[in-house]
Parts: sequence; structure tokens; C-alpha cells
Amino acid sequence: MACFIVPGTEAVVTTIATKIIEKNEAKKYGQATENAEKHTELKAERFSSKLKKLNYLLWGGSGLLAFEHLWHGEIQPFFPFLTAANDTEETAAMLHEMSTVGVTMAALVTAVWGVMVFATSGISKKVEEETPVEE
Repeated sequence: MACFIVPGTEAVVTTIATKIIEKNEAKKYGQATENAEKHTELKAERFSSKLKKLNYLLWGGSGLLAFEHLWHGEIQPFFPFLTAANDTEETAAMLHEMSTVGVTMAALVTAVWGVMVFATSGISKKVEEETPVEE
């Protein structure tokens, strides 16, 4: 019914957070990529880049779910946009679905992203430790 709204809302929030973090990183490290080799902090992937991956997952999943709901006639091009909002009983079922299925999907996507970030950080630290230092 409207389970795509929850991950879509999370995608909006993380997109705004990404823009703010990118702006702060630009102030901290500078815009130029030529300086990246000079700073050891920049050899690792920036957090804003990691957060963009979460955005891509959330926007992609929400978009596909919205298309699926549109395909099945659960979304209409006029107010109230969601067919379940026409009836009180269906609205209650829609809110229940959003609070169970939608929250579960958003949490699962975020958890998978967190595991992915943790694993790649561990791998990059291990590679960095094994790489000989050039002088």
C-alpha cells in the first residue's frame, strides 16, 4: 500500500545529511583532489561517499516499490494519491503496513549498508597495514 514511503523518507533525510557532510568535508579538506595524496585521512573513503551509497540503495528501492504500487493501481495521479487513504479501515491497514513492513525494509537496508561499510573499512585497514611504506 504505502510501505515505500518509510524508506523514501529515510532517503530524503540521508540525502540532506549527505549534502551537509559534504559541505563540512569540503571546508575541512578542501575541494581539490590533488591534495588527496598529501593527507593520509583522505586515502580512506570519505563518510559522505559511504552515505551516498546508502542513498542510492534507499532511493532505488523506494522508486521500484513506488512503481510496483503504481502498477497495481494503489497510487493514483490525483488527491489523496494513495487509494488506501479513501477509506478509514484501509487507512488503518496502510499505516500498519508502513509501521511494520516499511520500517523493517528501511532498517534492513540500513543494516546491510552498515555491514558493508564495516567490512570494507576492515579490508582497507588490513590492506593499508600490509602495504609497505615508501620513503
